[in-house]
Amino acid sequence: MRLHVIARGKIGRSAEAELVARYAKRVTWPMQWTELPDVGGTVPPPLSPCRTVLLDERGKPMSSEDFARLLERWRDDGMREARFLIGAADGHGDAARAEADLLLGFGPMTWPHLMVRAMLAEQLWRATSIIAGHPYHRAG
Repeated sequence: MRLHVIARGKIGRSAEAELVARYAKRVTWPMQWTELPDVGGTVPPPLSPCRTVLLDERGKPMSSEDFARLLERWRDDGMREARFLIGAADGHGDAARAEADLLLGFGPMTWPHLMVRAMLAEQLWRATSIIAGHPYHRAG
């Protein structure tokens, strides 16, 4: 299953970009990163079948293990792509929230969208490592 992160705004050369790159290159699953302007631009059409996750401050918090099990189930159910949408400063509209398969949150605090990219990259790496049985991740 391909992991496709679609993010609003440009990350450029930044500390966050270095973190994203560090974790993204560790992910062994196919992975794609798409950047869109803060406003406008077209979200690329999904591969079919796929699941869509919106990163949202009101989204469901999940443990790393639960997130891994979710990705594993989607993969095993034949999903070809899991799409992770990160909005600009104003987040996502109600229509996008209603259409998503999952609203995912990294806790009740509001996070800058560049940090969300880095946190998502780390969690994607961690989830795929858990699925592979890698000994790095230790449940606490």
